[in-house]
Amino acid sequence: MKKRNERWKRFLYAWSGIVTAAKEETHMKIHLTFAAVAMVFAFVFHISIQEWLVLLLTIGVVISLEMVNTAIERVVDLVTKDVHPLAKAAKDIAAGAVFVAAVMAVAVGLIIFWPYVIR
Repeated sequence: MKKRNERWKRFLYAWSGIVTAAKEETHMKIHLTFAAVAMVFAFVFHISIQEWLVLLLTIGVVISLEMVNTAIERVVDLVTKDVHPLAKAAKDIAAGAVFVAAVMAVAVGLIIFWPYVIR
């Protein structure tokens, strides 16, 4: 029973992190909005199972990277309020990872949905 409670607590901690990011981070709200729009399009256009898999994986990658970026930013801010070159680099690199994933998500969205739109 104790292991089950520990697992449940870990799940709740993870859920708390997701909720915190969704409530407090503007960019997370933007990513979630675009993800919701993409999923509405997916239902409307009746995309294939393969397209669903790619879409869901892409959404998961962007959302996950945004949460990692947020965690890195918060840890750096906790450690130092000064603009240290290494702190700046850590934040910029994490933000760059999210940017790359978001650009790729747009490309995936165009590849999946464009053929349905032009029909």
